Amino acid sequence: MCGIVGAIARRNVAKILLEGLSRLEYRGYDSSGVAINNLDGVSSHRAVGKVQALRDKFAVEPLDGKIGIAHTRWATHGKPTEANAHPHFSGDDLALVHNGIIENHEPLRRELKAKGYEFKSETDTEVIVHLIHDALKTEPDLLKAVQNTLTKLHGAFAIGVVKNDENDRFIAARKGSPLVVGVGIEENFVASDQLALLHVTDQFIFLEEGDVVELTRDQVTIFDDNGEVQERPISVFNHNVDATDKGEFRHYMMKEIYEQPKVISACLDGRISETKVLTSCFGAESGFLKDIENVHIVACGTSYHAGMVAKYWIEDLAGLPCSVEVASEYRYRKVAVPKNTLFLTLSQSGETADTLAALRMAKELGYLTTLAICNVPSSTLVRESALTLLTNAGPEIGVASTKAFTTQLTALLITSVAIAVENGLSAEKEQELVQAMRSLPAYVSDALSQDAHIKVVADRFANKHNALFLGRGTMFPIALEGSLKLKEISYIHAEAYPAGELKHGPLALVDEDMPIIALVPHNDMLDKLKSNLQEVAARGGELYVFADKDTDLNNEENITFTEVPKVDSILEPIVHTIPLQLLSYHVAVVKGTDVDQPRNLAKSVTVE
Repeated sequence: MCGIVGAIARRNVAKILLEGLSRLEYRGYDSSGVAINNLDGVSSHRAVGKVQALRDKFAVEPLDGKIGIAHTRWATHGKPTEANAHPHFSGDDLALVHNGIIENHEPLRRELKAKGYEFKSETDTEVIVHLIHDALKTEPDLLKAVQNTLTKLHGAFAIGVVKNDENDRFIAARKGSPLVVGVGIEENFVASDQLALLHVTDQFIFLEEGDVVELTRDQVTIFDDNGEVQERPISVFNHNVDATDKGEFRHYMMKEIYEQPKVISACLDGRISETKVLTSCFGAESGFLKDIENVHIVACGTSYHAGMVAKYWIEDLAGLPCSVEVASEYRYRKVAVPKNTLFLTLSQSGETADTLAALRMAKELGYLTTLAICNVPSSTLVRESALTLLTNAGPEIGVASTKAFTTQLTALLITSVAIAVENGLSAEKEQELVQAMRSLPAYVSDALSQDAHIKVVADRFANKHNALFLGRGTMFPIALEGSLKLKEISYIHAEAYPAGELKHGPLALVDEDMPIIALVPHNDMLDKLKSNLQEVAARGGELYVFADKDTDLNNEENITFTEVPKVDSILEPIVHTIPLQLLSYHVAVVKGTDVDQPRNLAKSVTVE
């Protein structure tokens, strides 16, 4: 959830580190800091808030040096204060940055205090730097001292370490938290995301679990958790999309909303023909499809909502039982695994801590196989899953997920149809569904055409403090996603319910100050949903209906109508997502909140 950048070069690394932090700010923005090592020792600046506050300090007092580490923080242990900001020091000579959580930090803190170490922060991170300092008393080699220290830590971490008398190298390591090495010419780098380093290199080495890396200007040496030197392949980044450029848009979120027709096309490309789903997209082992008797989907947040939609698709099209579970709950219960169950994980980043832990647990429980639907090909989730279907959404910078969600739904639809074909879905029905999928990007473009209308509707939310979202069938998970987007970036409290549950409690909330957002596709649930809306209208509720024109709701009293394209029922969840994204965006702009970096949230949740 935080961001790390480190560099060693023959030039001043300050600008490299600051630019890297700016590119990583979507991962954490409570505070930031830089430590730079030069012949005079290790110097540091730290600041609360956005990276610009740190830049302001550099403008007043520049730091120069050819080795440095930097960090942007999302607070876990300790409030967002300068004292809690990274880097953390032990003495004046040893500095460290850290992503993740050290679960046994309290007993380690007590041991270190007993040895005379004083703690200046509330963080678990400070424990690590003092442990390394203590290890150096008996093992003067920094690399070995770091390796010895890591054996004492329980939890997840990525770290970078510099020492004042080490002018030719710095050390980094990862366990349970992502870290990538950037390879340059007479300079090398580390970062928690390759996006942080695209201004200096496009060649990367993805560290594996337990790796410790020694970086000099001319060499990268990687040690596994047994201390053995390992060779890791170098990957070249594809520069087709510059995710760090907002282009004509005011915010990354809006840019990413408008990218959805293009990225959905990219997700479909090579996965469907004119008439069929191409099962080769699952890899050489696509024969697993015929053996599936159950599906178990595990995910978090927005990805969990995508999984909920897939449950409807899989059970409807394939006739197979499908369960969907939040990853953080799955891993803390005793799981019964039915015979021949596919374990399917969803994650935008592929580094979500709870989802990774669930995958590792599942691999011990006898599932048929594991399939990851993910946006990042180099991620830990992809590397540790038996099978992968990439969403091809491209980097997503806005914290509130948009294109990552709709491409997950697209990939799940491909998967659902592929499973259904192996379970007796007719060739005619498969062709019908494939043709619907081929039309999806155009329908998403049509939905975007309502942007100006939705902007006007959003003005009515400026003084609202609560909202209620309603949907039935596959629209219920989309209502959940819509309410999540609204609360994430506008800070309006929002809830979602199946519309049929109104009489079982939520109806008590309805009055003229409670906006009710209803998703009303023209399907076999329409008449029942209309009845639910009448219940709201009868109690003075303010209705905002998203529906196609055939629903005949646009002229009814007390209803603000937004037209959504009429589509095949299988596409309704994806197409109805678009106007809800636009609504949440425009409401946030009206209210003046930070759209791309909402308070208390970070993009990649790499801690429990």
